[in-house]
Amino acid sequence: MHAGRRFTLTEVINWTRRDIMFYLVLATIPTLLFELLGWKWLSIPWVPIALVGTAVAFVTGFRNNASYDRLWEARQIYGAIVNSSRAWGIMVLDLVTAKHANPSVTQSDLGKVHTRLIHRHIAWMHALRFQLRQPRAWEHMIKVYNREYMKWYTVDEVENKVEDALTGLITHEEKVLVLGKANAAVHLIMLQSKDLRELLDQGLIEDFRHMELEKMLVDLYAQQGKCERIKNFPYPRQFGTLNLMFTKLFISLVPFGMLGEFAKLGGGFVWLTIPFSALVAWVFNMMEKIGESTENPFEGSANDVPITAITRTIEIDLREMLGEKDIPAALKPQNHILM
Repeated sequence: MHAGRRFTLTEVINWTRRDIMFYLVLATIPTLLFELLGWKWLSIPWVPIALVGTAVAFVTGFRNNASYDRLWEARQIYGAIVNSSRAWGIMVLDLVTAKHANPSVTQSDLGKVHTRLIHRHIAWMHALRFQLRQPRAWEHMIKVYNREYMKWYTVDEVENKVEDALTGLITHEEKVLVLGKANAAVHLIMLQSKDLRELLDQGLIEDFRHMELEKMLVDLYAQQGKCERIKNFPYPRQFGTLNLMFTKLFISLVPFGMLGEFAKLGGGFVWLTIPFSALVAWVFNMMEKIGESTENPFEGSANDVPITAITRTIEIDLREMLGEKDIPAALKPQNHILM
């Protein structure tokens, strides 16, 4: 997520510099042929090109709205995870007690139970973020202009391993178990449920309290499933493909339509076809790229939902609930990019 006031012009130009050079070349070739070799037949009436441009604008607008909806839904889901995580923390601390059926349990033993349940939840959040950052074939971070932009920031899930993130939060046996599964986050919640059942049998949780805690685990499963739905189901490829094809078609036609328009002005105005064609092409290309960079909110781009920072924020809150002193610092933006 970009945490600054706006992307700078330098950043935008650097991100699209290859496209700009291509559009300048694309406009220069027909202009040279038209003006120096006298190929006047290269000029195309502007009206049909404008009609294509209108259609492209509508399709691009539809795609960008859909992409924004995916981004905003992802942010809402993680907002719900924040709320549910804090609720889990206070429920564990206040509902898992020993005074009812098992008064022999000491306060120290009870503190260990609280720590185990809350730390395992933190481990679930770390496992989830690593799973959501795993690349998919339809995502765009593989493209060279996106890879280059990543030099301005680092993605923790790319630089580090989930094994390291889970160390110290769960036992070695649990870590081996969950990492051996296809979906580690799912099995961490399963371990939570198993633990709650054992606490019920030990008399540390009443039936009603056990049900409430289990409902919270079901809610966390629901939030994880919503994240996985966005991650594993791309923006429909038929819409994305047609939008890209129509945009490229319009961009390739723009210089031929502008030739006649600037030639009507006489003199050397026909050479203005080159910069203005590149400008129009750049604008439409930017609209296409905005949708492209927004449609996958968990891939690790500068426009992602900052799930790493959100996870750290929740971890800080939960550790403070436990009264711990060794608490990690909140993550800060790197060159205005918060991951």
